[in-house]
Amino acid sequence: MSSMWMYAPDSGHTDGRSLVGFTVEAADGGIGHVDRQQDQPGIQHLVVDTGVWKFGRSVLIPAGAVIAIDTGAQTVKVAPSREEIKAAPRFTTDSETGDPGYLSAVGDYYLSLRSAPLR
Repeated sequence: MSSMWMYAPDSGHTDGRSLVGFTVEAADGGIGHVDRQQDQPGIQHLVVDTGVWKFGRSVLIPAGAVIAIDTGAQTVKVAPSREEIKAAPRFTTDSETGDPGYLSAVGDYYLSLRSAPLR
């Protein structure tokens, strides 16, 4: 797995701190709240409940997409936009969080956003 599955050192992440319930903000607005998190090294990610924003679905966001965590405000900021997150490989079941093929597709997608030309 790549660095996409680890929090950046300057993200504000602290090992062992729960982010469940934190509000998640994309580059262009709120997308929901952290429903679950995985802190296993190499596959760290958040499962975000998008509520009505995306018809009640959840999305999986790799830890490498997190740019800032504010524990006081209980917010997690991620680099991608709402549309980029909507276009990510669809998350449907928790079993996907252990599927190397699915995780690879998600990681590759978010990595491609990092190398995309500026608009």
